[in-house]
Amino acid sequence: MRKFISGNEALAHGVRLARPHVISAYPITPQTTVVEHLSSMCLKGSLKAEFVHVESEHSALSCAIGAAATGARTFTATSSQGLLYMAECLHYAAGGRFPVVMMNANRSTALPWNIYGDQRDSLGLLDQGWIQLYAENAQESLDMALVAYRVAEDPRVMTPVMINMDGFLLTHTYEVVDIPEQEQADRYLPPYVTDNRFDFDKPKSLAFSVGPEQNYRFKFREHQAMLRAKEVIAEAERSFAGIFGRTYTHLVENYRCDDAEYVIVTLGSVAGLVRSVTDELRSEGFAAGMLRIRYMRPFPEKELAEALKGVKGAAVLEKDISFGYEGTVFTNVNSALQGQGINVKTCNVIGGLGGADISREQIREIFYSLKKGVERRVTFIGISGDEYDD
Repeated sequence: MRKFISGNEALAHGVRLARPHVISAYPITPQTTVVEHLSSMCLKGSLKAEFVHVESEHSALSCAIGAAATGARTFTATSSQGLLYMAECLHYAAGGRFPVVMMNANRSTALPWNIYGDQRDSLGLLDQGWIQLYAENAQESLDMALVAYRVAEDPRVMTPVMINMDGFLLTHTYEVVDIPEQEQADRYLPPYVTDNRFDFDKPKSLAFSVGPEQNYRFKFREHQAMLRAKEVIAEAERSFAGIFGRTYTHLVENYRCDDAEYVIVTLGSVAGLVRSVTDELRSEGFAAGMLRIRYMRPFPEKELAEALKGVKGAAVLEKDISFGYEGTVFTNVNSALQGQGINVKTCNVIGGLGGADISREQIREIFYSLKKGVERRVTFIGISGDEYDD
């Protein structure tokens, strides 16, 4: 079935198809319509789930963790300050190996107060032990809801997943979306069965304390599970293509990078614009390429290095800044290139903070600045030279 719907509604349909047992909800812009749609589905009977209204974002994730500890498939959603309020609980979910799936509507963080989209909320919490994926459009948002559960609940992984969607640019934009049949979803995603749960017949301790001699072993296992998730993601997306007919390129999307001289590396909805400009420049004889990072954790260091090994220059375009240094994505990309022995000239372009527009002309300018040689390691789109000297 094809429908003209928003990114948030598309994600809600993906969650519905996954048949969660418990949904914990607390509204925050621009996430709110996701849980509104799910609430309506529960009310109308198209989704049989326990819909729990909680009093805060901290409680929303706490509720999801508690439900997951009983063996339930759980979902929640948040954004910006709400995600930051959940920060303590993110560690509990990851450390407890509870495969919660959560949607985050990427939104700027205060202060100044702003409801529009950038990615500082999720990228600021990159080290909390969650798989993080970044959708480009509404169709991918729906599809990744199913993939997220398949990956999170795999016994080799057992790690929570955060699906990130650019606030307003994706959450509230309407597109034609293909909504699969429930039968297809059931073939793809089996019922959730786990031993990592409360069991009165076979009691076990969950969320316990350990001393220094054992704590680091648990953290090592978390790390190993995240690394194993790379292959599980590939398996899950190959299986998805076989059932639904839509193919995703696993950890990264390599678009015209094979013979490119200059590449923009980015993530999220802006990739659509960069892809369009790449095609435009190619028609003009400029060897442009785009590399879209789909998963920030686990990080695709080998895939990045392979895609960028032959280029003359690469710009990392991101909606994030680690104040006093550079963008978080840029740091990760450079680390990957260094670790794989790839020597490529790179620069960091910061744009879209607080929902600021990134234009086609600015994307073209980034490509041409790579060709002539960048003057600064870190550049803010639309900021003049005088302002840099403030």
